[in-house]
Amino acid sequence: MELLAKSEYALLALLELAAYYTRGEPLQIRHIAALHAIPNRYLEQQMAILKRGGLVKSIRGAKGGYVLARQPWKITILDALNCLEGLEPNVSVKRDMPDKPENQAIQDIWQEVHDAARSALKRYTLQDLYDRRKAKQQEGMMFYI
Repeated sequence: MELLAKSEYALLALLELAAYYTRGEPLQIRHIAALHAIPNRYLEQQMAILKRGGLVKSIRGAKGGYVLARQPWKITILDALNCLEGLEPNVSVKRDMPDKPENQAIQDIWQEVHDAARSALKRYTLQDLYDRRKAKQQEGMMFYI
């Protein structure tokens, strides 16, 4: 399973929106793009997809921008990837392969891998992502006396 660049950029944007969630302030695309060196136009496309998917809302006006449509602890990473990449909750990994024991064995293991990945992505939320970033930032801080 590979994380596509468009999904990584969108997750970075969602992470920033999660960080601002308690403030109740919208974030502008140009701010998010500047923080993560993402082209504005590309990020606009990803935000439009997230908006159509019901994960973010746009707010018009001079102080407008984007906000999360739900609390960050209620949006899973799987929700975001389903929205961005069009993954289906019950995708079958069966291929048109001969019905031989070795092919069945491969498909069984691949299905287990697929199910485990989906389970992990479903278990983590934007809040978890935000909390991990915060913990990693604090790990990197060193205090000298």
